[in-house]
Amino acid sequence: MTTPTLSPGRLDADTVRESVDVVLEDFLTAKARTTPQHHLPYLSGLLKDFLSGGKRIRPLLCVTGWQAVGGGEDTDAVFRVAACLEMFHAFALIHDDVMDDSDTRRGRPTIHRTLAALCAADRRPDQIERFGVSGAVLLGDLALTWSDELLHSAGLTPAQFDAVLPLLSEMRTEVMLGQYLDLQATGELTDDVEATLTVNRYKTAKYTIERPLHVGAAIAGAGPEAMEAFTAYALPLGEAFQLRDDLLGVYGDPDSTGKSQLDDLRAGKNTTLIALALRGSDSAQAARLRSLIGNPLLDERDAVTIQEIFAATTAREAVEQMIDDRRTQALRALDDAPFTADAVNALKLIARMATVRNS
Repeated sequence: MTTPTLSPGRLDADTVRESVDVVLEDFLTAKARTTPQHHLPYLSGLLKDFLSGGKRIRPLLCVTGWQAVGGGEDTDAVFRVAACLEMFHAFALIHDDVMDDSDTRRGRPTIHRTLAALCAADRRPDQIERFGVSGAVLLGDLALTWSDELLHSAGLTPAQFDAVLPLLSEMRTEVMLGQYLDLQATGELTDDVEATLTVNRYKTAKYTIERPLHVGAAIAGAGPEAMEAFTAYALPLGEAFQLRDDLLGVYGDPDSTGKSQLDDLRAGKNTTLIALALRGSDSAQAARLRSLIGNPLLDERDAVTIQEIFAATTAREAVEQMIDDRRTQALRALDDAPFTADAVNALKLIARMATVRNS
């Protein structure tokens, strides 16, 4: 397939997504064709199917960061690096679903559930789940390895590679730290709002918004002023993005989010929403929240009870205000940013897309 070109100075989100999709499809098709032994064609197809439902937020931000500081006409390298980010994200999501023991992702069975079902007829019951989890870990590792391959085959100059690699290394370290902090806090409900925001900063704000912008800008040779402007925009927006995600986890329509409203509550994730509710609750409400959140048998009626406590403690309202405040802060950071006008407009649209959404 032919990668679409991006006109200099113009930002077209659909073209970016299409271009990254072409890179990913060509890469995975080549893997299946050139390495036919054993089950690799099946696994690359499974990964291709998993990648097909993504929003491509990180690739879009990567290309936006590249164009914001001048970019250029040679788009092949930046699209391939953007695809590397999406492949890394597949790795992170597959492992995240294993850690959360999630049943669905984007409205379809998670990878570990898919692999477990694949072997259900041939293995003992005690082996089925282990196969699914172990297979998913390996497929995630494969996605991580292939994200590196996409980077190293992107055609970057030595100077570009030297600028990009430390940023990608930082991004990977930050998201692993964020995931660990999230894992550590799961099941240990507290009213420590700042602790939840720290998780948001590492797990989402830096990983989803800041580093993709930095990586794209580094390919274009951005200086410190531009990098600092991206950070000023990205961190509050990334926190707002995660806060919206927390609300969708409890109130979102599963048909839109592709995920049950019960998953996060059953897992006992200590989100900002829950911390605010605990902070504003009386002893009876707090005891009720602690007895329900984290219960793997939690049902729809229990979820309604939790939502009622969120409303009574104004926790949901407070999170909505935090989202608005952080979006405003992000948009203000663009006022004096040394970016092209097209990029500023694109970043404004992205800020809305990230914070006003139903999936």
